[in-house]
Amino acid sequence: MNHEKYMRRCLELAQNGLGTTSPNPMVGAVIVYNDKIIGEGWHRKAGEPHAEPNAIKSVKNPELLKKSTIYVSLEPCSHYGKTPPCTDLILEKEIPNIVIGIIDPFAKVCGNGINKLKQHGRNVIVGVLEDDCNNQNKRFFTFHRKNRPYVILKWAQTIDGFIDKIRNENSAKEPNWISNKYSKQLVHKWRSEEDAIMVGTNTAINDNPKLDTRLWKGKNPTRVVLDRTLRIPENYTLLDDSIKTIVITEKEKQNTTNIFYEKTEFNKDIFANNLMQILVKHNIQSIIIEGGKQTLQWLIDADVWDEARIFEGQKYFGNGIKAPEITSTNNSVIQENIFLNGDKLKTLTKKS
Repeated sequence: MNHEKYMRRCLELAQNGLGTTSPNPMVGAVIVYNDKIIGEGWHRKAGEPHAEPNAIKSVKNPELLKKSTIYVSLEPCSHYGKTPPCTDLILEKEIPNIVIGIIDPFAKVCGNGINKLKQHGRNVIVGVLEDDCNNQNKRFFTFHRKNRPYVILKWAQTIDGFIDKIRNENSAKEPNWISNKYSKQLVHKWRSEEDAIMVGTNTAINDNPKLDTRLWKGKNPTRVVLDRTLRIPENYTLLDDSIKTIVITEKEKQNTTNIFYEKTEFNKDIFANNLMQILVKHNIQSIIIEGGKQTLQWLIDADVWDEARIFEGQKYFGNGIKAPEITSTNNSVIQENIFLNGDKLKTLTKKS
């Protein structure tokens, strides 16, 4: 059989779970009998059944399972979490052949599912479209392999390279928009796909942002804001207690229902690592960093980032705050000149 063909279908199915499965990975499963798909499924949401039971349940004639092959984009789990082990279900249904895209890096699985299937005499193939499977779950894999979230940097800059105008006390507390409405909607879609979104103190004070997904149907990410000395006014949207918000600070302050104050040092040499550990503590597997310049440059200089998504709007500021600089792109894959009704979007993805 054409293993790659069916694994591609697994990946297509798995992608349906983007933004809803965290902290679990995205997984797709396909069941094949006589070179025909007789069942398929994907993991839809954390806490709900995994891809394998969804695929098995979709098979109209369960007797065919004993003569079939199940394709799974990620190693079947072998432990009890919120759902029973998928390996046990595969064994129970007497599926003889299992083709797996990639080994699960999660410590409670990590080869155990494969070993259990082999120990019970099943035919197991591992590593079909492994790079594609790895890339699809880059958030999950980064979290478990590097002990930090997958970090996406995002900013919009003018044609002359500025991300904001110079502000003063009389400036309006709202963004100086550079990108257009189509780019804004895309950004809200991105927010719905990630666990968290972060801004620095100056961006929070100058823009009074909501950091939600009001222009796209989807979950709101956890809001993260740097506020070293707690300068953000308490009547600002970020502190309205409506969405889980993590405030990174050097001060002591009592948590509220949805606002969590995390105390840490802002020493530039250790800040990036401290920040990542706080995010791991809150089980955040991916985060978009939306500014400002100092926050973005700190993470670039500390080499703690995985993607940079850069919009160029059709505006000139003449002067202002210069955009961050990624000085070396030798270890990055650059995708350029995606046009959004006049805006340009360039994406840099670091090679792993």
